[in-house]
Amino acid sequence: MATETGLDVLCQERLGLLRGRRVGVLCHPASVAADLTHVVDRLIEVGVRPARLFGPEHGVRGEAQDMIGLPDERDSRTGIPVVSLYGETFESLLPSSADLAELDVLVVDLQDIGSRYYTYVWTMALALVEAARAGVAVVVLDRPNPLGGLLIEGGTVREDCESFVGLGAIPVRHGLTIGEVARLCAAGMPWGGARFARPIAVDLTVVPMRGWRRAMGFAETGLPWVMPSPNMPTPQTALVYPGGCLFEATNLSEGRGTTRPFEIVGAPFLDGHLWAEALEAQTGPGRPLAGVRFRPLSFRPTFHKFAGRSCGGLQLHVTDPQTFRSYLTGIALLATARRLAPADFRWRAEPYEFVADRPAIDLLSGGDGIRQAIEQHGRLEEIAESMAPFERAFAEHRRPALLAEYA
Repeated sequence: MATETGLDVLCQERLGLLRGRRVGVLCHPASVAADLTHVVDRLIEVGVRPARLFGPEHGVRGEAQDMIGLPDERDSRTGIPVVSLYGETFESLLPSSADLAELDVLVVDLQDIGSRYYTYVWTMALALVEAARAGVAVVVLDRPNPLGGLLIEGGTVREDCESFVGLGAIPVRHGLTIGEVARLCAAGMPWGGARFARPIAVDLTVVPMRGWRRAMGFAETGLPWVMPSPNMPTPQTALVYPGGCLFEATNLSEGRGTTRPFEIVGAPFLDGHLWAEALEAQTGPGRPLAGVRFRPLSFRPTFHKFAGRSCGGLQLHVTDPQTFRSYLTGIALLATARRLAPADFRWRAEPYEFVADRPAIDLLSGGDGIRQAIEQHGRLEEIAESMAPFERAFAEHRRPALLAEYA
């Protein structure tokens, strides 16, 4: 039997949370019921017409590419006013008091992909803070973590490296559903960071899924995959994203402009065959990389970095999702590319997610440790060991936020 999302559970038996109340909805294209009806249409069908919609990065209908600011508008299908929560400044990420003034409850229905730097969790977290100030209740409709709920990868986020890809000290791969992230933020994270160190006095309800378990991959849920953003076409993309997103912090292509973003990576100055050989030497029993093979290829992006130019690169083929460590693999990819092309490899120096005084790689990794380890040719095993203490600590920190229904 297919997993039932929080949206389906809400409409079957918990509409009392919304009836007779003025409702706002924070949503995107993947906010669909099991029959693919969008949350806004489904709520209207059951007699709850939202007064206002809120769109995260990429927008309510998911038309915008990454890091593209969006204006307020009206929804083309329903005519409901839409407030953009992704503009040109950090302040644009927060719903204003005026946006929330005529609401009683904010419904959050966002498909996350289980990685700290996928910005939807932070849009939700900032909305929790502003909803608390405005006296607006929040109802989070839970959805599966396509990476499952067991594996944790990555170190902490230093306070001086907080950004919209990491506003709290959680690892890159956190093993939480979006509802559990909401519970974690609402309870406060005193082990690191400032913005969410204290509890948020918000009236929060998480509507759990039915039939989801922490060990599940997305295919086991029986749910349809709807792209939550333009460059997240498949659950496989989500699986490689914790490592593949690190390419955004470099002058290498992360595969935007191809049909397999984050799985296909490279640059005109790289030899995919040499790159694959260097990485394959780090796979296998007793080696740091597992559950993945690296296939050399050439590709020509249609947009974004190196648009129209031939790139040497790799496609990642995950052979065992249970042993595959996406984040560590991404670090290995960057370290090896830098070693093979030292004269051409560059870290991104331009502003990234509203921060201009820190390299993007430090924002994504949560500090300067990963960057320095790569620059100093650190061993991959040592990098993994450096992250292990926080991974173990976070496994305990997150425990009170875990929903018992998913055991």
